[in-house]
Amino acid sequence: MKPNLPEGHLHAWRKFYVSFWRIFAAIEADLVAAGQPSLSWYDALYELYLAPERRLRMNELARSALLSRSGLTRLVDRLEKEKLIERKTCPEDRRVLHAQLTEKGVEVLRQIWPVYRAGISSYFAPHVSAAEAAQLEKIFTKVAAAMDPAVMAGGKAE
Repeated sequence: MKPNLPEGHLHAWRKFYVSFWRIFAAIEADLVAAGQPSLSWYDALYELYLAPERRLRMNELARSALLSRSGLTRLVDRLEKEKLIERKTCPEDRRVLHAQLTEKGVEVLRQIWPVYRAGISSYFAPHVSAAEAAQLEKIFTKVAAAMDPAVMAGGKAE
């Protein structure tokens, strides 16, 4: 049986998908031109920045930064090599590793943000009113909550 997919939803998805990837590519190009690391670095560093004590278990970082386990391992290796994060053993469970944001990581995060912010300001914001932005936030909050692994497993969204 074919799932029901209204034409309007398909068109909306296509416009979102194309728009997102074009903006993403433009911001990535801006970061390269500015000599800054990629958005994947920013996302991982930002998730750590927001976390209590600026650290997360590796699986929490993978989930919040939207990376596969192998993708996270490669990214963490690069971030650690650049001294932007440190791997630390969890004091309560020595089998668990945390990624801990360093001060240098905070500095790099702060260097990336102006380029990222300018990209959002240039490529997205001029095309969306304040009311539309609020509506998009509401829509994507609902979609993100529905796709959260805890919600999908029957738990509650945080």
